[in-house]
Order: sequence, then structure tokens, then C-alpha cells
Amino acid sequence: MPFSDHPLRYRLANELHARPFPTVSAPSRVVYLAIKRNADAAARDRGADRAHLILLLDRHGAAHPQPGATHYTGQIGRHRIKWESHTEFVTYTVFTDGDGLGPFDPAAFDLFPKDWLEDSPGERMSSVLIEVLPRPSDDRIVTHLQDWFVPESLAAAHVLDDAGVAAGDFRIDPAGHMRFALFVNPDTGERRVGRVLQRLCEMETYKAMSMLGFARAQDLSPAVGRLDAALSGLMAEMTDAVTPPEDTLPRLLEISAELERIGAEAAFRFGATRAYEAIVQQRTAALREARFTGRQTFADFMQRRYEPAMRTVAATERRIETLSDRAMRAGDLLRTKVDVDRSAQNQKLLESMDRRADMQLRLQHTVEGLSVVAVSYYAVSLAGYVLAPLGAEAGFGKEAVMAMVALPVIAAVWVMVRRIRRRFR
Repeated sequence: MPFSDHPLRYRLANELHARPFPTVSAPSRVVYLAIKRNADAAARDRGADRAHLILLLDRHGAAHPQPGATHYTGQIGRHRIKWESHTEFVTYTVFTDGDGLGPFDPAAFDLFPKDWLEDSPGERMSSVLIEVLPRPSDDRIVTHLQDWFVPESLAAAHVLDDAGVAAGDFRIDPAGHMRFALFVNPDTGERRVGRVLQRLCEMETYKAMSMLGFARAQDLSPAVGRLDAALSGLMAEMTDAVTPPEDTLPRLLEISAELERIGAEAAFRFGATRAYEAIVQQRTAALREARFTGRQTFADFMQRRYEPAMRTVAATERRIETLSDRAMRAGDLLRTKVDVDRSAQNQKLLESMDRRADMQLRLQHTVEGLSVVAVSYYAVSLAGYVLAPLGAEAGFGKEAVMAMVALPVIAAVWVMVRRIRRRFR
């Protein structure tokens, strides 16, 4: 048998090299867009995403991606475009060399035509403008940061062992975009600049995606609180002897079914949030930050603003799981209570049956006694008729004959009844 490769060997090996970091020089501008379908994004039609990309490429006469492709890199005019399809969203990244426009000019987003955006198979999840500039003096950088960003939420840091200074305030500007700036040292390689840019874009996108879990947790909070109170009240009722189990069971089933529904609907979103949060933390750590002029770093921003939201998601998920476990234990307790009540009912029924059996036995003995008397009466009467002629010859009257045979006949009947009763026991 010839030695062969696994059918997926080359595909899986090449997947690790399919999405290399871009090469970017300074000065340049990056326009980034993430599109997500509002519902059932993970089960969406990926063909619609590729068709939307092809519409954009056709406007510039660019080559199409291969059928079934999940990523694409090409040239549209003087711009380079990178397209990637992810589990729940697709991203477009356009790189433009030079600085023909002013810093964070909204016109840079015109690379994506308005009618093309309106025909999108999803909605904008994130859009980012990134200015890549040669690194000036620190004082000049501080001036730019004051002009471009909101100081209260500004994060700025030396990145990748001081390969440059990255900054952003994670706010949406009046044009609807996030802003980041990257000031690059002259000796920093283009691929290294590309790594920083990609990490900034991924950090922002996965942060936005994970915050969907926070929104879901907020939406579920009133319902979970209501179910928590209802379950606590139900368990309090189970401890008293007033409310019968048949009244408690339907309400418990209703609470359990509602918890299962909420848990099933939120399971995917909460699981995705955990995965996205881990990516955000990894991308932030990969920047290898050092503090710039005493300002907060991206890690500081995430710790103060982002991590509390993720802890809320985790707490809501644990609360739903805890409530489900409590409802299950309440069901076990209710079943135990029903079993105990049923055992008590069975015990009373057995005692009642014992009393009835005892009464039936006594009645049977009474009937047997009466039957002895009745049978003896008729037997003595028959014996009297049979022996009356013999008694007359011997000089005895009928009454005397019946008196003489009464005791033997009664004894014989009693013995006969005893034997019959013993035989049928």
C-alpha cells in the first residue's frame, strides 16, 4: 500500500500562513471596517460576503478571490485591500501610502462607496481610521494627542520595545469612526509596523464583539432577577406544610423552563464573549507596552473600562447556571417531599386495610358461629324426625328425643365447620 498524506495536511499547514501581517511604511493611512449580520451571524451565508467583496473589486477592475476563500489581498487603484471572513463578521482593511489628506479626514472612508455600504449583507460593527506617521519629538506627539483625542480616555504607550508610540481614545468621532495614531521610529521595519496595526485593529474589533455579551447580560438582568426572586419564594413555600406539592410543581416547571430557555439563548453569545475577551487580552499583551509621558497604557484602559464589563458577563453567566442548579435541587426536594407524603399515605392505607381485614375476620367468625347454630338447628330437627318413631317405641316423646340428640349433633356440626375452615385457609 503506497504511503499517502492526510487529505487535509496541506490545507491545515497552509492555513497558518494564509494571513501574513501587512507591510506598512510611514507616512500612510489605514481604513478599517468590520461588518456583522445582526442575527445568526455565525450561520450566515458566506457567499453573500464574498459577493459583496466582488462588487467592490469590480469597481476597480481588481482580481476576484478564489471560490470559497476566507481571505483576500489585492490592489484597488493605488490602495491595497485586505479582506478576511471570520466566524461572525468580515473585515476590510485598506492601506494607503502617503498623507494626501489631513489627519483623520472622514473623506478617507470614501474608499467604501455609499451605495456599496448600503447594499452590505450586514451592519457596521466597527470602523477605524489609523494615521501612521514618522515619529517626531515627544513634545510634538503630545501636541498631536491633545488635538486629536479626548484626554479623559486617551491611552498612549511605547509599543514593541519602543518601535513606536501608539495612541487612541476608543471613542467614536463625529464621522462615526474610531481613531488610532501610530508614530513610527525611522528604523522600524514595515512588517513590524504592520503587526502593530493589525493588533490595534483586532483589539478594537474583538473588544466591540465581546461587548455584545455585555449588552446581552444587561438585557437578561431583569429577567434573571425576577426568576431568582420567584425561585427563592417557591423554595420558601416548600418548607411550610400549607402549600401542596401539586400547586408548587407547575410553577417550578415554569421557572425551570424559562431558565433553560435563557441559558440556551445566551450560551453562544457568552461563550463567544469569553473567546473574544481572551483575544483582546492577548493582542494587548502582544504590544509589549511601556508608559509614555505618564499616560495610561492600553492595558490600563482595558483594566479600568473593559474588564469590569467582562466580569459582569461572567457573573451573569454564573448566575444563570447557579439558578438552573437551584431549580434542579428544588425539583429534587419537591420530589422527595412528594415521596415522603406518598409513603405516609401508603402507610395510612395499609393501616386502614389492616383494620378492615381485622373487621372482616371478626365478621367471618361471627358468621361461622351463626352458621353452626343454623346448621345445628336444622340437623337436630331432621334427627328428631328420623329418631321420633324409635323413641316412641322406647317410651320417649319427640321433645325428649330431640333433647338427647341436640348436643351430639351440635358437636358434630362444629367439628365439621372447623375442618372445612382449616382446609380452605
